[in-house]
Amino acid sequence: MADRDANHALRARFDDVYGQYNRLRSGMDDMQRRLAELRVSADSDDGLIRATVGPRGQLLDLRLDRRIYRDMDAGELGRKIVATVARAAANTSEQVEQLVAGYLPADSGPMRYIRDNDFGSLLRRQDAIMREADGDA
Repeated sequence: MADRDANHALRARFDDVYGQYNRLRSGMDDMQRRLAELRVSADSDDGLIRATVGPRGQLLDLRLDRRIYRDMDAGELGRKIVATVARAAANTSEQVEQLVAGYLPADSGPMRYIRDNDFGSLLRRQDAIMREADGDA
């Protein structure tokens, strides 16, 4: 009887994991398309600079209002451009996380990596399992 109960529990866990995998796999093409199309723009505080970045935060477009040349020196202009691009990239990270969250479990390694940009997050669960296994040996 105990074996049968264990088998039922294992089967239920397998069905859950398999269902998560199927959901992820079936949505992968859609997610990749949506990520490839993602464009996020941000404006500088004074509205004279607009930066548009792609899903990895890469600069795709930069618009400078012609009024910018009247009041700013090159150093100030450079700092404002960098700050505006950084703002757009930060907004992109949030949107990528929201988009991917519809396909991956919240506590998965890839979701943690998207949030914290730490490669250790990808293997944190496996590391814990290995530590437990080492402790049992």
